[in-house]
Amino acid sequence: MKRIEAVNDFVIKFANVNGSGSASANELFAKAILRMGVSVSPRNIFPSNIQGLPTWYEARVSSKGYQGRRGGIDMMVAMNPQTWDADMAELEPGGYLFYDSTRPMPKERFRSDIQVLGMPLTEICNAVYSDPRQRQLFKNIVYVGALSVLLEVEAQVIEQLFAEQYKGKEKLLDSNVRALHLGRDFASEHLDAPLGIRVQRADQVGKQIFVDGNTAVALGCLYGGATVAAWYPITPSSSVAEAFERYCAKYRVDPDSGQHRYAIVQAEDEIASIGMVVGAGWNGARAFTATSGPGVSLMTEFIGLAYFAEIPVTIINVQRGGPSTGMPTRTQQADLIACAYASHGDTKHVLLLPQDPHECFEQGAIALDLAERLQTPIFIMTDLDIGMNQRLCEPFEWDPARQYDRGKLMSAQELEAGKDFGRYKDVDGDGIAWRTLPGTHPSKGSYFTRGTTRDPYARYSERGPDYVYNVERLLKKFKTAAGLVPQPVLRQAAQSTRVGVVYFGSTSPAMHEALDALGAQGVHLDALRLRAFPFSEAVASFIAAHPTVYVVEQNRDAQMRQLLVNELEIDPARLIPVLHFDGTPITARFITRAITEHAQACAPTAVAATAAREAA
Repeated sequence: MKRIEAVNDFVIKFANVNGSGSASANELFAKAILRMGVSVSPRNIFPSNIQGLPTWYEARVSSKGYQGRRGGIDMMVAMNPQTWDADMAELEPGGYLFYDSTRPMPKERFRSDIQVLGMPLTEICNAVYSDPRQRQLFKNIVYVGALSVLLEVEAQVIEQLFAEQYKGKEKLLDSNVRALHLGRDFASEHLDAPLGIRVQRADQVGKQIFVDGNTAVALGCLYGGATVAAWYPITPSSSVAEAFERYCAKYRVDPDSGQHRYAIVQAEDEIASIGMVVGAGWNGARAFTATSGPGVSLMTEFIGLAYFAEIPVTIINVQRGGPSTGMPTRTQQADLIACAYASHGDTKHVLLLPQDPHECFEQGAIALDLAERLQTPIFIMTDLDIGMNQRLCEPFEWDPARQYDRGKLMSAQELEAGKDFGRYKDVDGDGIAWRTLPGTHPSKGSYFTRGTTRDPYARYSERGPDYVYNVERLLKKFKTAAGLVPQPVLRQAAQSTRVGVVYFGSTSPAMHEALDALGAQGVHLDALRLRAFPFSEAVASFIAAHPTVYVVEQNRDAQMRQLLVNELEIDPARLIPVLHFDGTPITARFITRAITEHAQACAPTAVAATAAREAA
């Protein structure tokens, strides 16, 4: 058997039982690799119950800095007998299986093409600890210690992480360090170390930061001027509001008076939370809510009101598997259609599509600007993979001189001077009307806000021409938005090609690696990363220049492809769907295989078409 050999380039997966305390130990392992200057991208795959069901933690170590899932596992840390067979099946030939050998396993339960490393973890912990809970918790630290020897992760780095975590709690610090060295001592004496895969100190991390998307978007909203947040707890978005509350408590409390310059309300349900945010936006506050697909479903009537009454609202949708309750702790990009056309009647909404925590921070602030500039709901479409997993990304940047874009606000001076004010009147040709805030002028600039039809001066009307004028103006405003939203990012192939690929959001990290792999195989594609809906002219031009365009997304129904066909009137036959929707984050290998197989299947047809053209 030829074992896998790699330095700073492997995938390790931990198979644990939820509630066993393994999550913090596994995160400690990943952070230790980061501290050694090596890029690592971990993902926590967990069940929707509190404890008892299987949970996994997958860490991608990459000298090239890839942040997406590769596909395939080089080392499995198998701590859960329930998932033993499935976990072992994931291992690459020549890979490594590390397991608790306290209870001997029959020979037939192992594969012959992998290296098996057994360590009696339970026996070791039972001999050292008397308390059952300590036995379980410290078993996780013991296996981290063993892995540090097998993979050459520096013990001093892990000890430093302990020192930071348990500062002022010397008893906890000492006990964790002791457990770490229990594992290290056993592995050094009894196991064949180091393995073929290992970690070597490097300088690949640089100034990058390690953060999750939910924290990043909350901080972006804070910097973007949000002062009101209303929410109802729902996985995987709850930590957005929790992070915003922490940051507000730190940065939005007057140091002299102690007055809180913010309002955060945990509402009784999603309907109430969106209602509060709509009311705050109408009153001039920058406001947002954070939710997931089921919450959006409940919010749609209020979203329609905000669209038709033209009230600034920001909605952060951390997508999960649906429909209904679906897979609450799995990831998908399956709310695109639901959000793009949310509510009954003719509606179109702006969607922002961040690829990582850095863009979550940026677009958190951008969304608040766009909501006021366009006077409409803005969706930030993250998902569980971005929102709840820590990721390396570029440091956040903020220009202190940046001014918030409040859009078209008519002042008291302009009203006093007699400037014509029609709340729903398009005077600039961009579909965006002027607005006033409550209290702008004692007697001028007031209007009645309603969800029913009105004329350009906000007067109730059921006249057909007034309705047509209003909804066509809203459509014009949506077209204006195409030039204001974040623009797509083009990556050109190494050589000229007539084949393209479109992708977005959390698919991006895996796509970056897949493009490199495809190029190495001689499959060259121009790539366009979408960053927002509505689509700009650049998207239409890209598709027009490529007769075949793959659309890679994480849902069953090719929802982004549907939007492209519907909004740009593209021939559906030119857009080839590449769909991944099992709830786990998409992998580079999945993308590479899907595109390669399609290209090979189409090759004979392409050759025949070329021959026919030449014969003609």
